[in-house]
Amino acid sequence: AGPPAGRPGVVVVFHDITELRRLERVRKDFVTNVSHELRTPLTSVKGFVETLLDGAMNDPVTCRRFLEIINQQAERLVALVNDLLDLSRVESPDIPLRRQAINLNSLAQEVGLTLTPRAESQGLRLELDLEPNLPPVWGDEELLRRLLLNLVDNAIKYTPAGGRVTIRTRAERSGGLTLAVADTGVGIPKRDLPRIFERFYRVDKARSRQLGGTGLGLAIVRHIVERHGATIDVQSEVGAGSTFTVHFPAGLLDPAAAAMATPAVPATLPASPSTEAATGPVPGAARAGTPPAVAQD
Repeated sequence: AGPPAGRPGVVVVFHDITELRRLERVRKDFVTNVSHELRTPLTSVKGFVETLLDGAMNDPVTCRRFLEIINQQAERLVALVNDLLDLSRVESPDIPLRRQAINLNSLAQEVGLTLTPRAESQGLRLELDLEPNLPPVWGDEELLRRLLLNLVDNAIKYTPAGGRVTIRTRAERSGGLTLAVADTGVGIPKRDLPRIFERFYRVDKARSRQLGGTGLGLAIVRHIVERHGATIDVQSEVGAGSTFTVHFPAGLLDPAAAAMATPAVPATLPASPSTEAATGPVPGAARAGTPPAVAQD
């Protein structure tokens, strides 16, 4: 029953703003991180340019060394901007996937061929361990190529000379497929594993920046995995290496995929690798993705 006739009533409305506050905090953290990542190389470029203008350019050796540093910082800025744009694309649900039949073994061979020269230049072996006669995966080829490039590039960055990086494919008993990248690198401490797929999270910040990492490579990987309805986990042991495994459920396998593929607006990404995480096997340490079931810069 309402209030007695002639007496004012009061209506109390409660709004749960917990999620709004969380999103606002995420937004502020993102802006802060981006500002820092942009400011650091810009400050370096500005400082070296001012030194050159003050007379250092008259010394050919010093001038060349400063220009090389400026070029490195400019490349870092370009990589950061590209990764930010890529992350925006893979996060957007408004950009549909261009699904078609993808042969994971062919994709692994292509990426292996692309990155073998880089691995060899660092004294590493890049190996393929591919199970034959696997069914195709129904996915976006450009995005899956970017995913694998990121993971392999990341493994190469954090594996010392004499080490090994392996791309592996397997069929699962559940009917799905796995695509894994294993290395014998530095590994990831257990305490860092839950956060390695966060934007701008780095296990070793100094080393990551020295190697050209932007802190976004694994975040991009995670979103590509989730857009496909797959999952990714990482096992890592400090000093022994890491293994990143993408699980494609049986529902993403379609033998008639090639005939059924219809062009749609592609969620295209440049194929150039850009990743950064201390890679390297700790059982089931980190996991992300969308149910039915992701590590740094």
